[in-house]
Amino acid sequence: MNTPHNEQDLERLARRHAGAQMGWYLHASVYVAVNLLLATLSAIGGRHWAIFPAMGWGLGLLIHGVVVFLIRPGTGLHARLLEQERQRLKRQADPR
Repeated sequence: MNTPHNEQDLERLARRHAGAQMGWYLHASVYVAVNLLLATLSAIGGRHWAIFPAMGWGLGLLIHGVVVFLIRPGTGLHARLLEQERQRLKRQADPR
């Protein structure tokens, strides 16, 4: 991987990584909301079919999380993620 050497490159990469992490948080929030709705509809109907879309989508969410967090570790809100990425990239660019 090319190591960025200027502030603009660091900022761009930090924003991209923090954006990917925020994308996972949004994905997880939508997953929970939709699957709660589906579970409610399933229970009202007396059949328990909602587990199947939850499991399939859950697998996709798991894969998304592995890609985002195991490749680029970090937690917190967007601003915190952005700052963590900036610091990591600065350390990587300055090999003292």
